[in-house]
Amino acid sequence: MTLVIMAAGMGSRFGGLKQLTPVTDDGEYIIDFTVFDACRAGFDKIVFVIRPEHEALFEEKIGARMRRAGIDFRYAYQKPELPSGHTFPQGRTKPFGTGHAILSVGMIDEPFAVVNADDFYGYDPFEKTAEFLKGAKDGEWCMVGYKVKNTLSPNGTVSRGVCVTENGMLKSITEYKKIERAGGTVINTFSDGSTETLDDDQLVSMTCFGFTPSFCTGLGALFDDFLNKNESDLSSCEFYLPSAVQAMLDSGRGTMRVLDTNAEWKGVTYRDDSEPFREFARGLKRDGIYPKKLF
Repeated sequence: MTLVIMAAGMGSRFGGLKQLTPVTDDGEYIIDFTVFDACRAGFDKIVFVIRPEHEALFEEKIGARMRRAGIDFRYAYQKPELPSGHTFPQGRTKPFGTGHAILSVGMIDEPFAVVNADDFYGYDPFEKTAEFLKGAKDGEWCMVGYKVKNTLSPNGTVSRGVCVTENGMLKSITEYKKIERAGGTVINTFSDGSTETLDDDQLVSMTCFGFTPSFCTGLGALFDDFLNKNESDLSSCEFYLPSAVQAMLDSGRGTMRVLDTNAEWKGVTYRDDSEPFREFARGLKRDGIYPKKLF
């Protein structure tokens, strides 16, 4: 099974390439925990989606150690390019989002999972995703659903895919872009200034998905439709993976099982998240959950 790790984001709220910022006393990165957990869960191939201009730095910080550890991996490049018939907007520097990142990988002919480079997921989500994919038929997909209370940052708002489920299956997923805890309550603020209160146990996506090859087949057509619909706003719009998932579910291309987890997400959305994560990692190693050196 393949694990796709999306590492081409700019880290605008963090203020730099957070996926290449050390987060432990031993100089490790969140990606190290991800690869470590994925490999012990049964994933045997890794694809790092990066921007071409970051390859040398990524190879120095991540790739060289992975090679020494015998990890089977390759790079895929999320480039400022669009399909024939579309022109990349002048002045845009950001990639076209997480859906575009998966397109950068090309066709994957076996079950695969997708995660973010800058999120710590814990072992449980990888174990459950791997177990699901081992028995999945083509068109049977999964996602790990986190309780929103376990995914917040004390240092600012976060983006999450808010999920509606029925009998354990995903019915809808909607991107909420400004979720935070305010006065003991979890709220999202929409672009028009209105707000919505979320239950602490509301399931959200942390972009931990499991797919079969059929997902790749329809993604290109969806991206082309997205570009046509947003032709007048290509300087800022993004092709989100959750939106692509929703479109495929609506069209009957596949089904998505939601795998519940009590795992606590950790990340470094903001620079002020770095030291709390470092202390969190110390505790994991002190308790023997992870070895002192991951690789």
